[in-house]
Amino acid sequence: MKAKNKFQQQIVEASKTLPTITKQQVQWGYDNTIEHIGRRTNKGIITCTKCAHSWQGEGELINTLLGCDCPNCKTKLIVKTTKQRVFDGSYYMTIITAHKGFQVLRTIMIKCKGKVSETAKYSHSEVMQRWIAPNGRYATFAKLRQTMGTMYYDSWIFHTSLELRAENDVYDRIFTGEVYPRQKLIPEVKRAGYKKNIKAKPFDLFHTLLSDNRMETLLKTGQTELFKLFLNDKSRKISDYWVSIRICNRNGYKIKDASLWCDYINYLRYFGKDLHNAKYVCPSDLHKEHDRYMDKRTKAETQKEIEKLREKEADFAEAKGKFFGILFSDGTITVRVLESIEEMILEGKFMHHCVGDYYSKADSLILSATIDGKRIETVEISFSRLAVIQSRGVCNKNTEYHDQIIWLVNKNIPLIQQRLAA
Repeated sequence: MKAKNKFQQQIVEASKTLPTITKQQVQWGYDNTIEHIGRRTNKGIITCTKCAHSWQGEGELINTLLGCDCPNCKTKLIVKTTKQRVFDGSYYMTIITAHKGFQVLRTIMIKCKGKVSETAKYSHSEVMQRWIAPNGRYATFAKLRQTMGTMYYDSWIFHTSLELRAENDVYDRIFTGEVYPRQKLIPEVKRAGYKKNIKAKPFDLFHTLLSDNRMETLLKTGQTELFKLFLNDKSRKISDYWVSIRICNRNGYKIKDASLWCDYINYLRYFGKDLHNAKYVCPSDLHKEHDRYMDKRTKAETQKEIEKLREKEADFAEAKGKFFGILFSDGTITVRVLESIEEMILEGKFMHHCVGDYYSKADSLILSATIDGKRIETVEISFSRLAVIQSRGVCNKNTEYHDQIIWLVNKNIPLIQQRLAA
């Protein structure tokens, strides 16, 4: 696409002098992004698909669960017992650099083809660039994608050129992969308080920091949990909480559980409390006050909600019906989509948290994790990010199964993605 304005023209000109990816950067990608397979036969012979070395492995359960290191090349392997002989994998890495006053995010797809008895073969291609100006404005360069006859939105046509493309939410969904450790930042990003240890997609992080000075304030005042919440949960609007956040900052009140605090502020707003008053917005026991106001609201609205169920259930089913029936398990934990407003209200009551209020959130899908029919945690997934926003047990506390639940849900995100695309 041709540049349509001076901003795009400026980026097109700057792109002409952007240095090529170095051999050192590519090699780092080969060394740090690829999951190499240890192909195990039924007789226990393991073959490293990186260097082709073979040896007698230990028991199947030990090797399959824990993996192993190749005794020849020392590579960490994921062991699979299979007759498959060829293993193809695609991986992403991101290089963060600066050029001509722009923050540039360069996305490289790395391909690895491993074959039993042969050393692995590697290739790479730079598939996308995101150019971000100091004011947060941005443009995207990318290769063409195969959009017909495939369910994968990142089926790149590698022989095409990196060119300016019309903005598409697909580019926001491309996996970041591993981030190259040596980063070059524009001064505006440094001044905004950027921290490498914040786990977020680099584009979301840089674009948000440069386009919203309130997010910059959160970082600089140590409200990191709030920053991560507003960055990752698009259903939360920072403007809805900003007056109360300023009171917290003025009183040196650090918010450790951002999601819980925001829900608590919503309860205060519902009951008409003064959101400028530190007495309310800076509670010494957040969990206790949250639960107290949640119970008050539950009592006030339960009957009203039940009476309206019939007229609201149709809208709920229309909005979320395509996801009904999704259920998956790891043998111990079972996770399923809640399929009615009544189920969500009951889930909130039994778990003593506020998920019963979430049925109207357009960007959310609510699932219940159980063991032998007993509720363990409630999981919220964002449609726009295709990621878990939160998973809460009774009284918003994590259970001993929390990490296992998150892993199980993330593993099955493609089920939801398929229904979303249908």
